[in-house]
Amino acid sequence: MERLVIAAALVVVAAAVAFALNRRRPQAPTQGRAPVPAQLDRADFPDADKPWLLVVWTSRTCASCEQAVAKATPLRSDRVGYAEVPWQDRKDLHDRYGIEDVPLLVLADEEGVVRASFVGTPEFGDLVNAVSAATGS
Repeated sequence: MERLVIAAALVVVAAAVAFALNRRRPQAPTQGRAPVPAQLDRADFPDADKPWLLVVWTSRTCASCEQAVAKATPLRSDRVGYAEVPWQDRKDLHDRYGIEDVPLLVLADEEGVVRASFVGTPEFGDLVNAVSAATGS
């Protein structure tokens, strides 16, 4: 009789553990990061003569792209060049650099090495801080 009680208790415990494990929600699958170019050929963009280049990859059908452009445009200066690259006008550049998500902002140094990037619309303060930190101004 004692063995029967122990066996029944073990079955109840095993059932409770199985129930708890089945109710636990699995973690979401690992998400890849949107591709960001590591380097740009500065000759592909205007303002190639400036020490820094801020490029905003966009699409005309993207509402958040308009916000990204509005935040990036004021950062154009004597030291920071600016280029907007709409998918509809420059699909060749989007393909060349593997741009799949817009808006995408990249800040490249005079050799074209990307020193900062933002996928999506950044906060203006974050964008200003990234440009300031990279350019030393």
